[in-house]
Amino acid sequence: MKTYQTYLFDFDYTLADSSKGIVMCYRNVLERHHHTGISDEAIKRTIGKTLVESFSLLSEITDADTLEAYRKEYVKEADKYMTANTHLFPETSHVLATLKARGAKLGIISTKYRYRIMELLGHALPESTVDLIVGGEDVQTPKPSPEGVFIALEKLQTEKTDVLYVGDSTVDAETARAAGIDFAGVLHGTTTLEELAAYPHTGIMNDLTALLKNE
Repeated sequence: MKTYQTYLFDFDYTLADSSKGIVMCYRNVLERHHHTGISDEAIKRTIGKTLVESFSLLSEITDADTLEAYRKEYVKEADKYMTANTHLFPETSHVLATLKARGAKLGIISTKYRYRIMELLGHALPESTVDLIVGGEDVQTPKPSPEGVFIALEKLQTEKTDVLYVGDSTVDAETARAAGIDFAGVLHGTTTLEELAAYPHTGIMNDLTALLKNE
């Protein structure tokens, strides 16, 4: 794969598997409000969307105040359960450390809140590994809006042609396309190869180690 000066990563299902914690938190909120019969797979398929979008899809509720109340409840649940139920994929630490050692800039663009990602990474990586995290609280419009990517490009002082965005979902692919940067998909999550391949991409990887293999 081509070498880039900057690598921007999604977080959930790209660098880490937090699905256990995510399912637990959604289920606790949904069942508290009598939304039952929702499968774990249905919840996992919403990973990458905002909390409000996900709750609307899962509950079929559209009322903004109700969805905001669910979002706040989820955050409280996540404060209790998310960190203990999240782990980096086996290759993540090595890949990030190697890219960093090669002189690349590394960033994370996620709908997950920045403070949560920092808490999770603090248990697993040296503090200087990732140069920038743009979380859900840092943007006005979430992915697939390119706003988070543009923030990263400005702060990392990087040109679009020097950037690869790595993600697991069609939301990530749409984000890269909207930002006008290269995209590589990784099959860690629930999105299939066929779904990712429908979007412009430089590669679709079984895991992140493909980033270390030069053309």
